[in-house]
Amino acid sequence: METRTQPNTKGHGRDGEKHMIFYTLAIAVSVASGISITPLESAIWQVETSQCESDCPKGDNGAATGPLQIHECCWEDVKRDGENYSDCEGLDYSLEIFRRYMRRYATEKRLKRSVSDEDRARIWNGGPNGWQRKSTENYWKRVQKEIIND
Repeated sequence: METRTQPNTKGHGRDGEKHMIFYTLAIAVSVASGISITPLESAIWQVETSQCESDCPKGDNGAATGPLQIHECCWEDVKRDGENYSDCEGLDYSLEIFRRYMRRYATEKRLKRSVSDEDRARIWNGGPNGWQRKSTENYWKRVQKEIIND
């Protein structure tokens, strides 16, 4: 995944303005928290909680928590000693869990081909094999709409 340095709003009209605001917000959060965030991560965060940073509502009938709506089974797959599920309520830690999950499941070895942002988003939404599930296709469409195109 690459991190964007400039938004591309040429020829996008009002939609471009929306993306510019979205991009600016993601950069501001990145600078404020000292973390770097990719366009995919920012888009997933937008889809999951409209970029809520703290005290985010619980999703999936209370089964998911934090800015990226992390389920406990997802966290269990990648947690380290001394970490608590409640840590997922913070943005920095949520991003770390997302990245660990991607390093574990969104790999060329598992997919037997190059991994795309679509694969990553669908794995995030549907678990380790989410990239194959029809049920994650609409989630990808929502994420894709939020990603700033080059």
